[in-house]
Amino acid sequence: MARTIFDVVTAENISAYWENMTQNRAPYVGEQLFPSVKKLGLNLDWLNGNSGVPVVLNLSAFDAQAIPRARQGVSVTRAQMPYFKESLYIDEELRQQLNIAIEGGSDAYVNTIMQKIFNDNAQLIESARVQRERMRMALLTTGAISMTANGQSVSYDYGVPSGHKKTAAASWKNSSTDIIADIYAWQQTILEDTGVKPTRAICNSTVWNALRNNTNIRNTIFVYSNGVSTVSDAALKSLLAEQLELSVYVNDRLYKNESGTNTKFVPDDTFVLFPAGELGNTYFGTTPEESDLQTGSAANVAIVDTGVAVTTMKKLDPVNVETKVSMITLPSFEASNQILIADVTP
Repeated sequence: MARTIFDVVTAENISAYWENMTQNRAPYVGEQLFPSVKKLGLNLDWLNGNSGVPVVLNLSAFDAQAIPRARQGVSVTRAQMPYFKESLYIDEELRQQLNIAIEGGSDAYVNTIMQKIFNDNAQLIESARVQRERMRMALLTTGAISMTANGQSVSYDYGVPSGHKKTAAASWKNSSTDIIADIYAWQQTILEDTGVKPTRAICNSTVWNALRNNTNIRNTIFVYSNGVSTVSDAALKSLLAEQLELSVYVNDRLYKNESGTNTKFVPDDTFVLFPAGELGNTYFGTTPEESDLQTGSAANVAIVDTGVAVTTMKKLDPVNVETKVSMITLPSFEASNQILIADVTP
């Protein structure tokens, strides 16, 4: 049996607990759209703006040299990835209880206290996961990321074309608005500009319910379903898939921001169209903890979720263990010109 808190509260044990806890957890939408990638350094470069519309090959004489083609409409975006870090100490009462349990040789009591300690530490790792989703959903629903906290401020504009930011001519809260026509027109805008048709969308239930309550949509479903008047989620999804080749994510998940306010990942009144496939990546840099402390004896470091560093450090006065969670991360957005962001309830 372990003899002290230094033996049981380690980065390896905390990371193992986290990975076991999250094995069956449903992923965030952004984790699927912007999969994780590890890289070296702080700077992040990505290509964006390349149109998917194919260009014809030029004619040439048989004895002429080929004319080099310039790369069409591609720009390189460079940004420095931000650094995130917080730490947590073991509550003194829990520390005392753990020492008593270890001294008494009670495995069950030790495990109960460790469950509480590991849950507390896992919340820090969860906060890192939430922060990444907050950034991904911000860039998807606004085209930009902006954060201010702890005396630090960062801002990133991902260059979504102004013509791909729309305001509905009539509010979707008005049941007579032709929502299907709006979506079709916006799909055509992206198709004509990029050669790529957006076949997916995201909104929260405020917008989704506007679709369910829309008179034109209700009437169409009424006809298709032989007089069934209730607009179920399944019926609405079927209609959108048939008429627009569109699949919609309804995302009502919340996070608590730096000021403690519950905030929706997907804002009310926002409807975003985007194409199939991955939209970018979630990049991780190498944290100072991983690069400088992992091979030393001053601290214990483990990596979870591709690039999140979990660090435990012994504190001798007062006796305690500090758990630190840190990451350097930023999403790229190669598909930034292939999305359309709409305010549908002006």
